[in-house]
Amino acid sequence: MFDIEELLREYDRARAYTDQLWTDLPPDEVLWRPHDEFSAIGWHLGHQAHVAHFMVRNLTAAEPSPDPALDALMDSATPERDRGQLPDLERLQAFRGAVAESVHRRMTDIREGRVGAPRQLSFVARHLLTTIINHEYQHDRWIGEVRARDLGHALPDAPDSDKVTRVDGYLMVCTPS
Repeated sequence: MFDIEELLREYDRARAYTDQLWTDLPPDEVLWRPHDEFSAIGWHLGHQAHVAHFMVRNLTAAEPSPDPALDALMDSATPERDRGQLPDLERLQAFRGAVAESVHRRMTDIREGRVGAPRQLSFVARHLLTTIINHEYQHDRWIGEVRARDLGHALPDAPDSDKVTRVDGYLMVCTPS
């Protein structure tokens, strides 16, 4: 299994790939929904961060959301047609950045043993980071489909990493067996 430091680098690589999928698009394309039962690229961006925050919060550290007003909006349990208005791109970027900083801070604390039960949490953290990365890539696939199919933009090259492979068309970090 990869160590926490390697997985944090992969998390940053996955987030950088996500940024390649949307930062060159105009705001109206990032916030556009093909229809009521479909999520905009912007929703996926917030959802990726929302899930990362809640997974880290619920499995390793109880800390408040960096933007509680976004929690229900970015929760996949909220039906698509009820998700309401997305925030502007600056707020989405700030939310994603705050969550990434929190993930790094908590995983670094675990890696350096600054937690109760450091060995147990180290095991949890490696699986947790792998899941967060794979969730990021899962939504990257869907963002990429809207980007290419619906908006007509080329896709960037896949991340260059020996830890990333494709499974059923999705990029994934697969730990060595």
